[in-house]
Amino acid sequence: MKLGISPLAELDLEAIGDWIARDNPVRAISFTEELYQQCLLIAESPALYRERPELLPGIRVCPYGRYILLFRVMDTEVRIERVVHGSRDTNMLLAESGDHQPLDDL
Repeated sequence: MKLGISPLAELDLEAIGDWIARDNPVRAISFTEELYQQCLLIAESPALYRERPELLPGIRVCPYGRYILLFRVMDTEVRIERVVHGSRDTNMLLAESGDHQPLDDL
């Protein structure tokens, strides 16, 4: 399937790279590239990843290292919605934004 990356997921990837670059600029580049490659793998076989309806309807998750990629399977594309650190309390983030809010609020 075609890969789409939301503007917020793009910002997430940039923030991850910036955070890592504080200690290791070379690793920041390679790790963000790894995350992007994982996005491509998700788009190839999105059904391999678990649905998490308790987070939001239609959301699937893919863990990668210490991060979680949240995505939706749409009619013509797989859309990466957010890339968040696994230590973040996703349930709390969703509760703060309301159960039916878009992932923009994560």
